Amino acid sequence: MNMNKNKKKIVIIATLAGLLGSAVAAEASGLFDKVSGIVRSDIKVLVDGKDTILEPVFINGQAYLPAKKEAAALGYDVYYNAKDKSLSFTSKDEGNGNGSGNGSGEEANYMTLSGIIRGVTQLPSGGYQLDVVGRGTNRWVILTVDKDTKLTDANGKVVDMTAIKAGTDIIAEYGPVMALSYPGQSHAAKVTLGVEHLMKEDVIQKVEHTNDGWQVVLGEAKDGDSLSSVVLNAGKETSVIDGEGQPVEWESLKAGMKVRAYYGPMMTKSIPPISPLFYLIVPGNAISDSLSPAAQSEFRTLAWSKLPEGQAQHLKTKQDEAVVELVNAADSGVMATTDEAKKLLQATKDNGGKLVTVTYTTDQDELLGPLTVVFDLDTKTFIGYNIRK
Repeated sequence: MNMNKNKKKIVIIATLAGLLGSAVAAEASGLFDKVSGIVRSDIKVLVDGKDTILEPVFINGQAYLPAKKEAAALGYDVYYNAKDKSLSFTSKDEGNGNGSGNGSGEEANYMTLSGIIRGVTQLPSGGYQLDVVGRGTNRWVILTVDKDTKLTDANGKVVDMTAIKAGTDIIAEYGPVMALSYPGQSHAAKVTLGVEHLMKEDVIQKVEHTNDGWQVVLGEAKDGDSLSSVVLNAGKETSVIDGEGQPVEWESLKAGMKVRAYYGPMMTKSIPPISPLFYLIVPGNAISDSLSPAAQSEFRTLAWSKLPEGQAQHLKTKQDEAVVELVNAADSGVMATTDEAKKLLQATKDNGGKLVTVTYTTDQDELLGPLTVVFDLDTKTFIGYNIRK
């Protein structure tokens, strides 16, 4: 393994399955109860031509490095690049120069995302963390915007970070590295802010297909206040997605579902007002309403029986309170635990099928994220666990 002395970066190329199937991922995420392997201390790992304390572990003939555990000792941060599926070690001493992990002055191979800012959090450092969903290399990303980010409006005018608002259209270039988590987290090199939309979170009163597309009525007039409801017209510019940015079929929307709509800001003065719809976000638990209460209960019972050893003591969620959701198999972040489960998962993806996730909050969420157990919808076969941080 070689290391460029100018860049101070190690890049380990591997398949996603190889990276996340390693002893490193198992240790960090708590996905598996036990991983058996052979530590080869007789094999040296060199950085800048110098010996390191890294000792490869051989599992089923494949070499793995305990990167996450040892990186800090070597003075490196670990990042996962989702675009080329590589694991990068970036020197803390050298710094990243532009906040993106590419301090060499070279043109970086950035990823792109066009979407809506769902949430904005100010960081102690003075920067901002944006929760963004939309279309691009990844559909859901947590972006960090700071002094190194080129921030402009739609006309190319430089704007201050205080202009960032939830509900605003965004086009972002980020990366080239991402933190190994879900959703991925990365630094935004360039951000263009667009229109700031109105936002309404309410239940669907009516949804119907029209000659011009789809129309959704949100809210209901209460206490004589007709403005509490709004008629939203959808067109080609409208995106209907779930909470992870994955597409949702219009036909799956039903009256009574609670959704979040980004629309306007132009509205008619009619009662109720009418406005164009740009983003309709359907929480996963709203989609899961298509599962009967009995089916949800059954999956909760199945998931409880598949809790990893030692995890029950960390759960905050009771068995009958776990969140049951339907997700597209092709978009899932599940780690299959057996060869049979891998084959079933691939077949389900190929057929455009769905999976059922059962999610628990734990006292380890801040470090690892929630625990999610995943099953095939049709066969109810246990697939595995969603990747944790």
